[in-house]
Amino acid sequence: MSSASQKKAQERQIASLLLSISNEVALSRDLSEALEILSRITAAEIGAERGSVFLNDDSTGELYTRMVEGKFTREIRMLNTSGIAGWVFTNVEGAVVKDAYQDERFNRAIDTQTGFTTKDILCAPVRTLRGECIGVAELLNKKHGEFTLDDLELLETMVGQAAIAIESHRTVERIERSRKQELEFLGVVSEMSSELRLSALLQKLIAAITKMLDAERSTLFINDEKRHELYTEIGQGLGSTQLRMPNTAGIAGAVFMTRETINIPHAYADLRFNTAFDKKTGFFTRSILCVPVINKSGKVIGVTQVLNKRGGPFTQADEALLKAFTSQIAIGIENAKLFDDVQNMKNYNESILESMSSGVITLNEEGQIMTCNGAALRIMKVRETDVLMRSATEFFSGPNNWIVEKLKSIKDVQKSEVLMDAEISCAGDKVSVNVTIMPLISTNDAKLGSMIMIEDISKEKRMKSTMSRYMDPSLADRLLKAGEEILGGQSGIATVLFSDIRSFTTVSEELGAQATVSLLNEYFTLMVDCIQLHGGMLDKFIGDALMAVFGIPLVHEDDEDRAIKAAVLMLKELRGYNTRRAADGRKPLSIGIGVNTDTIVSGNIGSPKRMDYTVIGDGVNLASRLEAACKKYGAKLLVSENTFSKLRGTYRSREVDRVIVQGKTRPVAIYEVLDYHTDETLPHIGALLSSFRDGLKYYRERKWDMAVEAFREALEAEPTDVPSNLYIERSNYFKNSPPPDDWNGVWHMQSK
Repeated sequence: MSSASQKKAQERQIASLLLSISNEVALSRDLSEALEILSRITAAEIGAERGSVFLNDDSTGELYTRMVEGKFTREIRMLNTSGIAGWVFTNVEGAVVKDAYQDERFNRAIDTQTGFTTKDILCAPVRTLRGECIGVAELLNKKHGEFTLDDLELLETMVGQAAIAIESHRTVERIERSRKQELEFLGVVSEMSSELRLSALLQKLIAAITKMLDAERSTLFINDEKRHELYTEIGQGLGSTQLRMPNTAGIAGAVFMTRETINIPHAYADLRFNTAFDKKTGFFTRSILCVPVINKSGKVIGVTQVLNKRGGPFTQADEALLKAFTSQIAIGIENAKLFDDVQNMKNYNESILESMSSGVITLNEEGQIMTCNGAALRIMKVRETDVLMRSATEFFSGPNNWIVEKLKSIKDVQKSEVLMDAEISCAGDKVSVNVTIMPLISTNDAKLGSMIMIEDISKEKRMKSTMSRYMDPSLADRLLKAGEEILGGQSGIATVLFSDIRSFTTVSEELGAQATVSLLNEYFTLMVDCIQLHGGMLDKFIGDALMAVFGIPLVHEDDEDRAIKAAVLMLKELRGYNTRRAADGRKPLSIGIGVNTDTIVSGNIGSPKRMDYTVIGDGVNLASRLEAACKKYGAKLLVSENTFSKLRGTYRSREVDRVIVQGKTRPVAIYEVLDYHTDETLPHIGALLSSFRDGLKYYRERKWDMAVEAFREALEAEPTDVPSNLYIERSNYFKNSPPPDDWNGVWHMQSK
């Protein structure tokens, strides 16, 4: 066949190919399918392993493509200046890359993430008929030979042929998205006018905003003028909870104060962003759009904050849409807030007396008892019919007549009076109470009557005050509800934590008496807060050591985890405390912590003159032994197998040894928990734990040389690792002096 004939045949073949591309792309249902068809055809025709077509998103400055995976479509995005594709789009010029890894434009990070190895690349701009570059087509790894300029020309021809249909699909998609948003906009605005309940209204608005802007989460804050706070009654994805913060704090506070919209594409790069909330909730904030909610009179009544737009940062179109939406909903929010305030005030007035733990009695100007809450009825041991509408003189007679005298005196001076640890007679019994008597005055200074508040401070209240010194007040409340008999003694499973300061004798000798006491007060305040935060009970201070218990006197399902979390927090707090000490020129402190779970006995122990609520038993002793063992193993936190086997959480940890403590015959495995470390304090923790586990396995199998090699690898990861050095010494010793045949790897601890 002549060259002219071959050329005509090729032209006919290309024309047929272009017609096929035009037809298939034009018949595609949507943009996602069109991109997939064009990628597949170009890769097949030019003989590449992979093909992708990226379109430019003007609003975000990104190139994006879509991958259809069954019923779902996944979108991939990257900056339109990144990699080979970004270079081609920016320069509107095709590229043939023979060796991707030798080209400085190539972004290796994508290969690292996907596990795919890119060898060569063919990339061409996608142009419209007007010559506008709307994206790029990229082919990877030619199956036979290398990509050529002829391949580039063919690729440009094919994507140019499909550009019309792709641009058409993109236009239709934009129109459909805009139409859908407008319908949702109108629907929510119309529905809003019929909703007067604030919580329900906020829930609807937040759901609509989140969906309308294709975001992960949104919150609508309302300004509380009295408290100068922004609050919301529901946050998308947070559950129904009320969140409050000063109306000058954070991004929302800045928008409220300045009335200016804030659009942050990268939250962690903005100094105004407070990362504390992310750390608390585990949520990761990428992008933020925040606009003021302004009523018809021009007053800012709140702020709408939207987080993490899917697929990129928020655009100017998003800003305009959110501003329009908030301007429409401002009236509805104010109406709902007004209704909510009125309803809350009504409910408050009806329930305030019943919601108080103290007794409350109100009297009118004539001294007649008008209301008496349930707490007052219980304290005074009377029925409602015995109190209401009776005069104070009649009801507070006999031993309680002093209350009538106080009512008369405060009526004359119109000032409140507080009587601490007073006594009233209730059905023949004496009750210790705190009594507050105050005048009731209206907003225009008119006298309305008086109010008596009675707080029972009898045995239960006194007991709570005592117990609160040992445990969190909320735990003390639960203990009180469980009954007084719990103090008489009980046996149960609990987790004991011992902590001790290293070389404290030397420290105290250097500081002197007063400075030592001050140091211990600072240190114990930090440590006790960590224990109480996780529901533990401080048992006692022993010099510079402390002992805490989790699961006694009240049991949680996760007491073992609570103890470990408290211990980890103690070590983290100590690191911060030492940083502050170093800044002041003071020496750092080091501590060891031992944790064990076992059956122990608890109760009030002592003499009639001095009693302490404490715990005793072998489980307590083992926790103390583990704290002491921290010195031998160079550890900060050692945990027994009794505790470790019951943990529900996952912790960075390793088994350190199997030991028989002094006075015992049964071996116990001990573990070191390393979760208090950071990437800076222990950068190669994965390599350390892996090599150490291998070394321990070989050691127990009597493979001494292999054990030494593994432990040395662990030392390469962490040169200061004490357990690795310890096992190297043991392995070398046993290599020369083999243990008996019944040796099981257990080490006998010779000291407490």
